[in-house]
Amino acid sequence: MPELPEVETIRRDLTPLLVGRRITHVAIQPGGERLAITHSPWALEAALTGRRIEGLERHGKYLVARLDDGRAWVLHLRMTGSLVHVPTEAPAGRYERARVDLDDGTSLRFNDLRKFGTWHLVEDPADAMPHTGPDALGPAFTTAWLRAQLARRSVPVKSALLDQHIAAGVGNIYADEACFRARIDPRTPANTLGPRRVARLHDAVVAALEASLADRGSSFSDYRDGLGGEGMHHVRVRVFRRTDLPCYDCGTAIQRVRIAGRSTHYCPRCQKT
Repeated sequence: MPELPEVETIRRDLTPLLVGRRITHVAIQPGGERLAITHSPWALEAALTGRRIEGLERHGKYLVARLDDGRAWVLHLRMTGSLVHVPTEAPAGRYERARVDLDDGTSLRFNDLRKFGTWHLVEDPADAMPHTGPDALGPAFTTAWLRAQLARRSVPVKSALLDQHIAAGVGNIYADEACFRARIDPRTPANTLGPRRVARLHDAVVAALEASLADRGSSFSDYRDGLGGEGMHHVRVRVFRRTDLPCYDCGTAIQRVRIAGRSTHYCPRCQKT
């Protein structure tokens, strides 16, 4: 699933290619109709056509395209979505669900194997992302914020990190990686962490995201950047999907457990409750 580093990489790739461009044609393909949330597919096609893209932002895992009529086109890639910039004449991909043609002879293609991706067209982007808290790489995600949020939750710390109200943009990959960097067992009840461990966890979340962003994200399966390329961070993760492989720090075999229905990876020697 694309998480914050992957979506931010896409945003950086697409910003110089989209900002200032006018949308000339939109086609939501048969089978892709469920991506249209706020409008019918046909109404969304019509509403986007003719609009100029004024800016491209990101909050958590959401992309926000600011349009010249003051509205925001909010996209979420969900589990298997990708947004790739290609020449207009490029053939459709196997899992293409929508295309957006631009006035410079290029096209955006929204590909999504699982068909969980969403498009909203709204006046206020917050309406498209309810229950979403501060961006995990933004100034509002502070140690004090994290401490206050964890103090009122008895769930495992891994579950808390997956809560988008706490740290928007963190998903399964970087929750595992952050817990390892902080040397915290992901099963530890969130409200038992003292101030020093919370501070360490906060710094670990930021470091895990920034490390992946430097590698243009992780391409474990479907993720592609805005130009169709793969990220490289999947070859540098410390614990995620490394079950039974030796820990890079101590050599102990990485273990896998289920937390909140998600596969969770950790080193039983390096990470303590």
